[in-house]
Amino acid sequence: MSESSADAVAAVAEAAAGTPAGAGNWRMAGLAGAAVGVIAAGAAAGVAIERLTVGRGMRRKARLALDSTGPYGTLRGTPGTAFAEDGTELYYEVDEPAPEGGPVPRRRRLFGRRTPAPVTVVFSHGYCLNQDSWHFQRAALRGVVRTVHWDQRSHGRSGRGVGQRDGRVPLTIEQLGRDLKAVIDAAAPEGPLVLVGHSMGGMTVMALAEQYPELVRERVAGVALVGTSSGGLGEVNFGLPVAGVNAVRRILPGVLKALGQRAELVERGRRATADLFTGIIKRYSFATRDIDPSVARFAERMIENTPIDVVAEFYPAFTEHDKTEALAHLTGLPVLVLAGVDDLVTPSEHSEAIARLLPEAELVLVPDAGHLVMLEHPELVTDRLADLLVRAGAVPAGATVGPYGSTSSSARRG
Repeated sequence: MSESSADAVAAVAEAAAGTPAGAGNWRMAGLAGAAVGVIAAGAAAGVAIERLTVGRGMRRKARLALDSTGPYGTLRGTPGTAFAEDGTELYYEVDEPAPEGGPVPRRRRLFGRRTPAPVTVVFSHGYCLNQDSWHFQRAALRGVVRTVHWDQRSHGRSGRGVGQRDGRVPLTIEQLGRDLKAVIDAAAPEGPLVLVGHSMGGMTVMALAEQYPELVRERVAGVALVGTSSGGLGEVNFGLPVAGVNAVRRILPGVLKALGQRAELVERGRRATADLFTGIIKRYSFATRDIDPSVARFAERMIENTPIDVVAEFYPAFTEHDKTEALAHLTGLPVLVLAGVDDLVTPSEHSEAIARLLPEAELVLVPDAGHLVMLEHPELVTDRLADLLVRAGAVPAGATVGPYGSTSSSARRG
């Protein structure tokens, strides 16, 4: 393990052990909190941090400028609220198709012509993200099909999980599946569905299929599983050497529990040291070297806005997640399985394993792509999603999606 890797692990371990919050120890706890915040998006405490060559003040100004001018995450639809079985408020938004006979904005002519859309496409986001992570796909499909975007419990604009808030009920992937059912009941109670899930959102879709097979059988017309896994996440090495992986696995459960109980201190530390971890977040979110800085900052903002106690309560559910048998309920449906080849969080091998159990599924492995593939290569992801919608009968046969932007900074400069 590198010296900086060992330092990061030691910082987390000391924070977990309850080190007094003196000046030096406060900073160490802050570094630990920031490290665990990155783990929530797919990083690990044992990653070496490259020396930054730009002053902290300049970096802070750059972040503020990107936050004030970046267009990502600004799309809004008709808001609604569903209620989970434990009373948790689940926030969602609906984008309706363009009115029949009315004008269609240029971006809404992506499939060649407007058509009534009887299918509702429901997007489920990943861990420590929110519904805005589907920004590019939402923009491309707006006015073409009916879409529902929702924030999973304790994420985005949804309420804090009632069962988890007082520590009574541990968070499970099964609960997320039931949450998705509540959103469907409220936002799309009738008509065919296409379910799209990224990372934890894909697991949510699998949990829904496991618990409500009749819903899948009667209403689901297609499924897209993006950068996700049906199980075995406890074996992921996050691109670390064996020693680093073992260290993280050994201390992480205790670290998360301890930091979740010291949320206020850790959040202060996270904010104070956020600039040190920008590179780590980028490494575990993207593979493209010249990702647009505003897209990178957009992803960073979603991650850092997830409270540390939410990070802590969700993490254990992933090590227990196993929905391999649930995939049988998707047999015979149009299914897209897509992953970035360089995904260090849910490696593409996990998508290949899903595809082997769904031999009729379309498997797409995207080169030079990391975990947030839908932000990194939006045109490709939207194109494959559009093809799935064609196969599911949501849009006319033979329709294609035109180009929609790029997240490459060099492409933007060109």
